[in-house]
Amino acid sequence: MKEYTVDPKFVISDEPALRSLFEATHTLAALKSQDALDTHAQAFIRRSPFVCVGTQGLDGKADVSPRGDPVGFVRILDEHTLAIPDRPGNNRLDSLANIVANPNVGLLFIIPGFDDTLRVNGKASLVTDPDLLESMSVNGRSPRLAIVVRVDEVFMHCAKAFRRSHLWDPDHLQDRREMPSLMNILLDQTTGAPSDDDEIRKKDEDLEDEYRKTLY
Repeated sequence: MKEYTVDPKFVISDEPALRSLFEATHTLAALKSQDALDTHAQAFIRRSPFVCVGTQGLDGKADVSPRGDPVGFVRILDEHTLAIPDRPGNNRLDSLANIVANPNVGLLFIIPGFDDTLRVNGKASLVTDPDLLESMSVNGRSPRLAIVVRVDEVFMHCAKAFRRSHLWDPDHLQDRREMPSLMNILLDQTTGAPSDDDEIRKKDEDLEDEYRKTLY
């Protein structure tokens, strides 16, 4: 595939140039931003089993990490503060290291079946308060830490992206088997995937076993 090169004359380099491409936003969109978790935002978060956490390090590199758990896993501590449990992962710690360096985070809450989403922006800290962690335990296992977010901005996001993508439409579900398995992809990208189907199948089974043992 030929490398794509951006022609500088087509690059938008300042905000006035950007805004000149679009009509002015309507009043409701400008006013919807809140500085606290009102009853609607709290109700949305309590229904959500999934949130994407956007972070950025001091070097400017950005990262988005998915977090999922039983419905309502993100704790609302007060109208300005929420807490996200950090469950076992691969220990790359990309998001957590970014938060240590730069506390600004963006959250996107998703509810299965809902086309609209909830966006929350704020400043995060990594907290190891035993009482808080114990309150977030699942199957008798508490997280090692929680991401506590002080909310600066919260607002609902419209349904256009989810409707364009048909994300929840069963007629648009794709067959996972049409691509190699996760283990096959990871091995192919790193040490090399084995050509033996039985060996790949065994590695897939080992991964599923690890999922069962290490979700919490």
